[in-house]
Order: sequence, then C-alpha cells, then structure tokens
Amino acid sequence: MEEQAVVIALVGILGIGAQWLAWRTGWPAIVLMLVAGFLFGPILGVMNPERAFGDLLEPMVAIGVALILFEGGLSLDFRELRHSGSAVWRLATIGVVVGWLLGALAAHEIAGLAWPVAVLFGGILVVTGPTVVIPLLRQSSIQQRPGSILKWEAIVNDPTGALCAVIAFEYFRLSADGATLFQVVPPMIIAAILAGLIGYAAAVAIAWSFPRGLVPEYLKVPVLLITVISVFVISNLIEHEAGLVAVTVMGVALANMNVSSLRSIHPFKENIAVLLVSGIFIVLSASLTWDEIAYLDPRTTEGLRVFAFLLALLFVVRPVTILISLLGSSIPWNERLFLAWVAPRGIVLVAICGLFALRLTEMGEPDGQLLIGLSFAVVVATIIAHGFTVDLVARWLKVKGDTRPGILIVGSRPWTIALAEQLRDLKAPVLVVDSSWQRLAAARQKGIPFYHGEILNEATEHNLDLGPYQVLVAASENEAYNTLVCNEFAHEIGRDKVYQLGEEGDDDDKHALPESLRGRALFEAGYGVTEVNERQQEGWVFRKTKLSDEFDFDAAQEHLPDEAHMLLLVRPDGRMRFFTHAARPDPQVGDILVSFAPPQERSAEERAARRAEKKDAEKKGAGKKDGPAPQTA
Repeated sequence: MEEQAVVIALVGILGIGAQWLAWRTGWPAIVLMLVAGFLFGPILGVMNPERAFGDLLEPMVAIGVALILFEGGLSLDFRELRHSGSAVWRLATIGVVVGWLLGALAAHEIAGLAWPVAVLFGGILVVTGPTVVIPLLRQSSIQQRPGSILKWEAIVNDPTGALCAVIAFEYFRLSADGATLFQVVPPMIIAAILAGLIGYAAAVAIAWSFPRGLVPEYLKVPVLLITVISVFVISNLIEHEAGLVAVTVMGVALANMNVSSLRSIHPFKENIAVLLVSGIFIVLSASLTWDEIAYLDPRTTEGLRVFAFLLALLFVVRPVTILISLLGSSIPWNERLFLAWVAPRGIVLVAICGLFALRLTEMGEPDGQLLIGLSFAVVVATIIAHGFTVDLVARWLKVKGDTRPGILIVGSRPWTIALAEQLRDLKAPVLVVDSSWQRLAAARQKGIPFYHGEILNEATEHNLDLGPYQVLVAASENEAYNTLVCNEFAHEIGRDKVYQLGEEGDDDDKHALPESLRGRALFEAGYGVTEVNERQQEGWVFRKTKLSDEFDFDAAQEHLPDEAHMLLLVRPDGRMRFFTHAARPDPQVGDILVSFAPPQERSAEERAARRAEKKDAEKKGAGKKDGPAPQTA
C-alpha cells in the first residue's frame, strides 16, 4: 500500500515536473520524461511500477492510452481536410501498407528479429503518436497544411497500427493450427468495423442526451469518461486492441457533431491528457530492466544492428513511405520532404510493444522480449532526431509559420487600428477581427490583416489559423463582450496573455464584472473604452521608443509628455510585455517602448516648464496635507 502510494506520487511529480521543465527550456517533454523514468527506475531503483501494481499495470496503461486517443480524436474536425484530405487518406491506406512492409523488412534484415516478431513490430511502427506530434507542432509553429496532415496521420494511424499488430499476432498464433491468411484477416477487419460502429453509436448517444438535459452539468465529464472506458473494454472483448479503433471513432464522431455541451469540458479533457501522457511515459520507462537496456549497448553486435535499424527507419523507411504514398498528389515537394522527415513515435508504440512482448514470449518467441527495449530505442531516437531538428528542417524547406509572437485584436476602432499600424511597423503579426464589414473599412484601407466574422463562433477556429497569435486584446465598445472573449480564449492562449480595456473591478462592487472572468486591464491607469476614444479624438497617438544603454527607460519617460501612458514593451525577439493595472514589465536594453501619448509640446523649454509647474503643485499639495511647519525657538 505504501509503495503504491509512493510510486503514484513520484510518477506525478516526475511527469508534471518534466512537462514544466520542457515548457521552460523548449526541450521535447517526452525525452525529459524518459530520462526521469530511467533515472528513478532501473538506474536508482527508487520505484518499480511492475512490482507496485502487479497485474493491474497492463490494464491501467491500456485504459490510459484509450483516453489519450479519444482526446486526440476530439481535436479532429473534417473541415480541416479541405486542403489535406487526399494526403491523409493516402497516408492512412497506401502509407500503412508500404510502411508496414518496409518496417518489417528492416526489423528482420537489419535488427535481426525473427520473421513473426519483425512483421508484428513492422505493423506497430506504422504509428507516429499524437502525444508527441501535437506538442511538437505547437512548439515549432509549422504551416497549417503540413501540420494538419501530421496531426491527422498521428491520430488515425495509432489504432491502425495496433490493428496491424493484432492481425500479425493472430495469424502467427493460428497458423500453427493450419489457419490461412484469408481465415485470419477478414474476421479482424469485421471486428474493427464492429468496434467502430460501437464507438459511433456511443458518440450519437452522447450527442443526443447532453443537449437535452438528460445528464446534469456536473455529471457530464464523469459520464463521458466512463462511456469511453466502457466502449474500449466492450470492443476489446470482441477482439484484442479493437477498443483503440472504437474510442478513436467515438472521439472523431463527437468532434464533428457540433455538440455545444462538449465545449465546457475541453479544458478538463486536455488536463486529463497531460496527466495521462506524463504518467504513462514515466511508468513505462521506469519499468525497464537492465537486460532490456543491455540489448541496446552499441559495443555489442546486437547494439550495432539496432543502431543501423534506427538509421534505416529514419532515412529510408519513413521517406520512402511518404514519397510513394503522395506520388501524384497536389502536395508541394517541400511539404512532402518535411513530412518524410517528421515521424516521432510515442506512448502507443511503447504500450503496444509491451503488451505483445509478453504474448510473444508465451508463444515461445524469444525475440518477443526484445520488443520493449527496441521500442524505447525507436521512441528516443525519433524524438531526439525530429524534436531537435524540426525547426531547422522546417525553415530550410520553407514550411515554418511566423515565429514572431502575434497579437489578435478584437474590435475595429480608430484606437485599435492605430495600435495595429504601430505593431505592423514593428514586424509583429497582427490581425484585427470584427463582425462588421463597415467597421473593418479602416483596416482594409490601411492594408492591415483582418478577419470578418464573429470571433466566438465555433467555425472561426476552422476558418482562421490562430496559431501565430499568442496575445489577445479585446477592445470593442462593449466591456461585457470583451470580458466574454477574454474568458473564452484564456484557457487556449493563457490567462496572463488576454487583455481588455477598463479597470479591473472591485469584488465588493455588485455592478462590476468579476475579475476572474476579465482579461488583464491595459494601461496602469485602467483606461476604459470611453477614455481611449476621447483621447484619440483629442489627437493622442502611439509613440515607439527604443531603449539603449544611453537612452534608458527613465530617459524615455522624461522625453515623453507627462500625461503619456506606457502600453507595452516589444522585446528584440518579438515577445510583448504589457503595462497593466496590476503589473509592470522590466524594461531592458534593446526593448521598444510603445506608449499612448498626447501631441508633443512645441519645445523642450515648454516641457521643462510644465514639469516644474507639476512639481511645484505637488509640493504645495503635500504642504497643505501635512499642515504648517513646526516653529523653532
């Protein structure tokens, strides 16, 4: 009991700690998680998940993988396939067959695995892993089409790879009794179709019951999770690993049924996915034994063969698979070459290999036990190779999106158009969004990128790529609407990166909007929409000032009119730091200061005279407040 509690706590600390360190450093999270698992598992011997959980470990990992695939399926919308649908279809059919054949051939001829094990492993190698691909795409800012193709391939091919492994395993198990390939494969395909129908039926049931109030709001997440687990288990009773097909179909079906009730659970399911990914990687890497790792020692003949196999996988199997699959398609060659390079493997590969390693060993295949160490080698090699080179390759092949952080401005007003012009001059990606074509006239005339539509409409996320925009400013005339926009995008962009005009409300004021819903308040003065519009009409403008060793922040303040208010700092790398009602960024050399200021006085003498008058007024005010000076004897 105590050992299980310690292992659970360690798994959580190491997994989330690795995710946090990856966020801080930009390193691939999965590499850090594998290192943490190796260190606290076989190296230090601090935890042993197999000993702690025993027979429960396998179903725990299996259910975790099922929930991850379901969560990934929820992110797939068929509208994304408008420009990449044919490519995804080719990779899910031709790519699976070619990849399976080449992977099996390399596993047998180069890695030295027996044919039954090599064929099974080749089927598993079809997977690429959404748990690795999606964070990699998010971190690397890849253009929309190649990014969409990689995401769809990762999620669709995960259950496909599992099904390929099941077909291979069942064939070699039953062929000993004289069964033919025709007798084995059709029942597997029928089982997969049946599992898909079960998943689709579950999705229809959820989509019908949730909007009609048949499930109370507080039970929707538990009901959904239990439904996913039940669908997975029931489908697995029909055929091993058919549950992965069922939960993927269920997730994709729900994502395309426009169930508004599911929007409220998106943050929760994303949190569940992060916890499961972290936990499973730590558990599986900590469960390795020294015998499984020793097989990968490059000083041995077996280790050299594994190294050669990994090279073949990276530079032959994947590129040939992509080039054959997309032959004759409309995908440009630079995108094909990028897709041919990026194929990191993740949790599903390791989990399925761990499952079949036990079954192959029970069948009398000694090479079956080698699958665990080999699968980890593939995961580490592909993640290191692709994770640390994806930016370089994407830039070289010109498929990289805009790397400078952009700003999304909601509401087309004279003030926001002027701000957009300043940011555009600073090379920051900027987009003005408004539902009124008339209000967007100024943006169109000045050549500022714009989007005509309602930002809160669910279709917007499919018609508009929000990836380049890491900051949102809601500045429409309606403060409540601005608050709604900030609250909607806070979980996606970050609560500290959504801003709106107006001073943050007082919790004791029953008429004020709750601070927990609002975005951060722009300007230290807490200017609202009315204030900035009035100052705009009085001739106030945005000014930008570059800070240097000779001209620091204090000098910049002296140079500006006294009434000027600081809005934001733009770092040399494009990051933006706003001056808000509650926080002030730390100005640094090289930063560009953007301020909102009245027209400059006519001369330096006038500015000095105004400052002197202001200081005299402050002194007089302080003297009145403190009372008469004490008399001295």
